[in-house]
Amino acid sequence: MAGLYIHIPFCRTRCIYCGFYSTTMLEQRQRYVDAVCREMEKRGERREKRGERRETIYLGGGTPSQLTIAQLEQLLIYINKVYAPLTNPEITIECNPDDVTVEYAEALTQLGINRVSMGVQTFNDKRLRFLNRRHTSCQVYEAVSHLRQVGTRNISIDLMYGFPNETLDDWERDIDTALNLNVEHISAYCLMVEEGTPLHQMTKGKEATDEETERAMYELLIDKLTAAGYEHYEISNFAKPSYRSRHNSSYWNDIPYIGLGAAAHSYKPHQTSPKGEVDLRTGGVRSWNVSDLKEYIRRIENDESPVEDSELIEGWTHYNDRITVALRTCEGLELNTLTDEQRDYCMKNARRFLDDGLLKLTTYHSPLTTHLSLTRKGLFVSDMVMSELMRV
Repeated sequence: MAGLYIHIPFCRTRCIYCGFYSTTMLEQRQRYVDAVCREMEKRGERREKRGERRETIYLGGGTPSQLTIAQLEQLLIYINKVYAPLTNPEITIECNPDDVTVEYAEALTQLGINRVSMGVQTFNDKRLRFLNRRHTSCQVYEAVSHLRQVGTRNISIDLMYGFPNETLDDWERDIDTALNLNVEHISAYCLMVEEGTPLHQMTKGKEATDEETERAMYELLIDKLTAAGYEHYEISNFAKPSYRSRHNSSYWNDIPYIGLGAAAHSYKPHQTSPKGEVDLRTGGVRSWNVSDLKEYIRRIENDESPVEDSELIEGWTHYNDRITVALRTCEGLELNTLTDEQRDYCMKNARRFLDDGLLKLTTYHSPLTTHLSLTRKGLFVSDMVMSELMRV
């Protein structure tokens, strides 16, 4: 089973921190949706014959809620046409809070979209304006209310911390407000200054907050969310029981996925069993589409491949990928998914971190596996630990 990701690059306005590919050319929406459907048909032909199913569908962006309901329906119709019918799928759409009216929320449920992820970032209106976000804090409450009113029972929100001049008390107010919303999933990220973004130009490449404050904010986040019953299942992600993001979990667990649309990435494993099970030791091929709306549409309309490039993910490259992704999760890295040579190398370099209490080994009995994972202490130096375990 694999996931299907569709990149919807359209935004009404651009946020100053965003490093993802996006465009404000809203007049191209229908032409783009038509192109994505055509790419889906071309890439799905071989899989349809094997009856391969998409276990999760994720509409990300950009701002997917900038598509009309008719355009979303067109995409979902094509998914069901090209791929085998879905069984208990998780279908996620990213939304901006101010796009979520009662009518829009109702239409989403009628389309079968059962998970909504909203970019809230903060409940401080002044900071929302700083980020160039379109919504206000009041519109977040309204959006959640509208979604609950129509029966949506799987809502995720994104938060940010580490704003310039933000205090620990400011951040605690944001966390408390998020908890009062009682959503099923919360993702939280420190505001990063990415090169090429307006924020990078504004700050001249300096981080928004100091390391000590950032750590205190992260500790507060973990303490308050876990005390409220959320599972800290990935470095930046918290979920109520049974509400982990199934789609994103496939990325962290080396499961294949298909990416459609401009700038979308795909990952295809080298080997699978007759039952479709992936051998995680063999790696695969990662490819990505051209990151330009007009060029993507041109290629599709001219029956050309939208793929810009690809790379082999095997051997030590695959090992490094596993280190930097699997160790982000609470289960960590399953050592049986490594070759003997890789496992020996990993454990040799992990020994001092095990002794220092930054890593731990956990044995599970059904099936019998051993996992290497970060401890609470190790979370705060995760980048350093991962870099030391990687083979350069």
